[in-house]
Amino acid sequence: MPAPKRTPLFAFNQQHGARFVDFGGWEMPVQYRSILEEHRVVRQRAGLFDVSHMGEVEVTGPDAVRFLDHLVTNDVSKLFPGRVLYSTMCQPDGGVVDDLIIYCRGPQDFLVCVNASNTEKDVAWITQQAAGFDCNVRDLSADFALLALQGPAAQAILQLLTPTDLWALKYYHCAAGTVAGAECLIARTGYTGENGYELFCRPADAEPLAVALLAAGQPHGLELAGLGARDSLRLEAGYPLYGHEISATITPLQAGLGWVVKLDKPADFIGRDALRAQQAAGLPSRIVFFRTGDRRIIRAGAPVVDATGAVVGEVKSGTLSPVLNEAIGSALVQTGAGELSVDVRGTAIKLVPVRPPFVPLPPKS
Repeated sequence: MPAPKRTPLFAFNQQHGARFVDFGGWEMPVQYRSILEEHRVVRQRAGLFDVSHMGEVEVTGPDAVRFLDHLVTNDVSKLFPGRVLYSTMCQPDGGVVDDLIIYCRGPQDFLVCVNASNTEKDVAWITQQAAGFDCNVRDLSADFALLALQGPAAQAILQLLTPTDLWALKYYHCAAGTVAGAECLIARTGYTGENGYELFCRPADAEPLAVALLAAGQPHGLELAGLGARDSLRLEAGYPLYGHEISATITPLQAGLGWVVKLDKPADFIGRDALRAQQAAGLPSRIVFFRTGDRRIIRAGAPVVDATGAVVGEVKSGTLSPVLNEAIGSALVQTGAGELSVDVRGTAIKLVPVRPPFVPLPPKS
């Protein structure tokens, strides 16, 4: 087996007591102290995540907008420099190749951030689909490190280190700027549901930047947070994870992401015909988020049954919500299925459908 890849912050993470796991071929920090505590810190104060494993693909040239509008389900034509867009990228049958974020750096200059476990596949797919368009596609994943600062104190901490006016940076916008002397693309999106910022920087600047952020954040209670807390935070917020709530066999419509599928946008896009047909015929199954009132975690892959005991679906994600102090999760279930439950060691645990987020989240503006 190939040796796992490491981010530019691997030694830094080691020095701060990280426990590592393999994630999509990367040796990543799953936790530093405690997943539950790191989760609470992000909800109450601020957490700093190393997410440098994410992939970055540059799309530039005269046809960049036209190509990206063909590639993804959302409407790229509405972007302008400094605007950011979340979208899915689909196969012709409507299954999801990946979900991604597009950063508009200029009229013909876009940075596409993709999931780490899908980077190689995504780069090949994007390059293949670009044939016939006057644009350039480059894999710049090795040229970037990525830090995410998330939580109620994130803005106060970051503003100490940058002259960029963070009050003027709206949700799903980005701006070039310096942070602790490092040139960064500063973005405001967030995968935790909290307000926060993502900092794209050169790999050589990642460790000095992380050190500066920790020092500036110490009076505000900033702590390092790993992938364990990142997953429980995103699930509390009701955000999808590729391979769970979305996949090659789960369309964005089934995942409840119809808001990023612009079936009537002027540009034709890959998968539009299949998604139109699915919408017209009705969804055969859909993602349902649930809570249980019980602390026993419902594991992904567990069969979901209805009141008659018939299997009507499968759990896709499950964790313990540190805020609610109960198990939450998601499941792909047959449309129209009634009362749902899962067997946990001989006990039937009822799944109570919830419209996410599971917990109150701050407004975004």
